[in-house]
Amino acid sequence: MPQGQADLWFNFVRAHRSLIREIERRLAAEQLPAYAWYDALWGIESGPQGTRRMHELADVMVIERYNLTRLVDRLEADGLVERRRSPADGRGAVACITDKGRALRKRMWAVYEGAVNELFLSQFDPALRQTMALALEQARLAANASGGAQ
Repeated sequence: MPQGQADLWFNFVRAHRSLIREIERRLAAEQLPAYAWYDALWGIESGPQGTRRMHELADVMVIERYNLTRLVDRLEADGLVERRRSPADGRGAVACITDKGRALRKRMWAVYEGAVNELFLSQFDPALRQTMALALEQARLAANASGGAQ
């Protein structure tokens, strides 16, 4: 890979890891759960009526199903989500966010949003933000088309 292309990729990977690490640190400092909990709660809450089928949630979170099952088990044990049978077919499971889960997600978002604004978005002017957002979406779509993911 030519030098400039490698730098872009490796800088992206390193920036992502560093940002997630700092978000995790800030959440822990506020005695809040790990970032993955926020991701799962938002994935569920942003679904129709605050619900998502488990396979849809795995796709939204870009996480393997077996890891998602364990995570949702922990969220359910803490009363943040409930699992129910799918009303559509009765076979699949649906995760539903609870009021407690919504409240926790909002508390976590205050920390998460602050970190994203301060450490990431503030590094780009509005035009570059738009360019970066479009480029990253194109990369995501190319990866999904290549591997058959959603």
